[in-house]
Amino acid sequence: MTISIHEASVGVFVPFLRNLSGILDQAANHAEARRIDPAVLLGMRLYPNMYDLAQQVGEAARHAVIGSALLARREPIAFPASSPDMAGLKGRIADSIDFLAGLPRGEIDAAADRDVVFTLKSGVELQFTGRSLILTFSVPQFFFHVTTAYDILRHAGVDLVKKDFLGRR
Repeated sequence: MTISIHEASVGVFVPFLRNLSGILDQAANHAEARRIDPAVLLGMRLYPNMYDLAQQVGEAARHAVIGSALLARREPIAFPASSPDMAGLKGRIADSIDFLAGLPRGEIDAAADRDVVFTLKSGVELQFTGRSLILTFSVPQFFFHVTTAYDILRHAGVDLVKKDFLGRR
C-alpha cells in the first residue's frame, strides 16, 4: 500500500485541527460553566519554560501550514504575533484548514524527493526532502503541540477523553 505525501500531511493535519478546535470548544464551555476567565486557560502551561495553551495551539497550526506550504511551493498564511482569545485561536485553526484544503494535491505529492528548507523562528535553516520534512519534523512537531494543548486542558479539569483528541469516527 502506498500513502501519498498529501495524505501524510494535509490528510493528517486537517482532521486533527478540527479535533483541536472541538477541544477548544469544550475548554470554553468548561470556563463558562465554572465562571473561569478563558484567558486563564489560555495562559496555562505544563511547566514554566513551556509554551502556554495559546502558543501550543498556534504552533500546531503554524507547523501544519508551513510544512504543507513548503511542499506545495506556496507562501504560507501568516498569523499576527498577538495573543488571541479563544475565538481568535479557533479562527486561526479555521484559516489553517481553509489554507490546507486549497493547496494543490499534485504539487504536494510531487515533493517527496524535492529539497525543502524549513526556517526556524531563530533563522536557522533545516534541510529536508519533502518526505523527511513531513515524517521526521512537521508531523511530529504538530502532534507534540496538539498533545500538549490537550494535556494542559486535561490538567485544568476540562472533561476530555481520548476520543476528543482522536476524533469521533
